[in-house]
Amino acid sequence: MAFVPVPKDLNRVKTKVMFNLTKRQLICFSIAAAVGVPIFFLAKVHLDLSTAAMLMVVIMLPFIFFALYEKDGQPAEKYLYHIVQSMFIRDKVRPYRTNNLYAEIQQKIKEQEELQLEQQHSKGKA
Repeated sequence: MAFVPVPKDLNRVKTKVMFNLTKRQLICFSIAAAVGVPIFFLAKVHLDLSTAAMLMVVIMLPFIFFALYEKDGQPAEKYLYHIVQSMFIRDKVRPYRTNNLYAEIQQKIKEQEELQLEQQHSKGKA
């Protein structure tokens, strides 16, 4: 009898569309081929074959990177977005700020007591 291993965490299982690739991988590989193959044929005319092939590979690498790279369940563009946000856009120093609920309640109680004192004081004058 054949046994099939079943992963314990099914959240990491990706749906395969074709050629055992996900939809994201198919799209990225297609874009890489659509960009890289014409560059290879255009460069082959002016450069030798190995240089043209190397140029094609170098141009296709970013697309392949976006297709395959994933860290902590996030694809490459989200991961790079967070890196850019933290390094260039957001403040470098992030002070720790809290909403002190206890202090807010104490402040409201103090304000109510002061209001009551003012009301009693104004009734006393009248």
